[in-house]
Amino acid sequence: MPNPDSTLEGITARRGGFLSRLASRTFVVLVLLTCIGGATGLLGGHTSTAAETRDGYRLTLSYPGTARPGLDTFWELTVEHPGGFNGPITIAVTGTYFDLFETQGFYPTPSDSTRDDTYVYMEFTPPPHGDTFTMMYDAYIQPYVAPTNLLAQDATVALVNHDKRVVTVDFATWMFP
Repeated sequence: MPNPDSTLEGITARRGGFLSRLASRTFVVLVLLTCIGGATGLLGGHTSTAAETRDGYRLTLSYPGTARPGLDTFWELTVEHPGGFNGPITIAVTGTYFDLFETQGFYPTPSDSTRDDTYVYMEFTPPPHGDTFTMMYDAYIQPYVAPTNLLAQDATVALVNHDKRVVTVDFATWMFP
């Protein structure tokens, strides 16, 4: 006996077509791959290293190669020059790169800094002895990352001497939601 109060009366079941099944299966595979990537740590934060040598100077940068909002990051720049440094050390970094971070600051603290349209310039007092200068950036990725920075943030770090870039390292941090 049919139920007169049923809202399903007169509705017939219809099987989905090929495209519907393909879309459904593709979605399930994408969700599965995302879960596997997350479970194996592929979507977490990883530190990468880039280095370049030129004119007797070597820059070595350890930076977050991949990151997610809210994670602490490791950013360290080492400048090596046999025979030490004869004056202030000026480092230029793409200014927009630092928009990704909430920071506790640079160590050591720059003795002077300025910014133009592209770069942040930081001047440091050289170490009194030795051939190596190391600076660290204590930061974490902002809890909210602008959609324009969500995939990758390309940047450059350079050693500057008399307004000339002596050695340059290009790098990128890939962001995952």
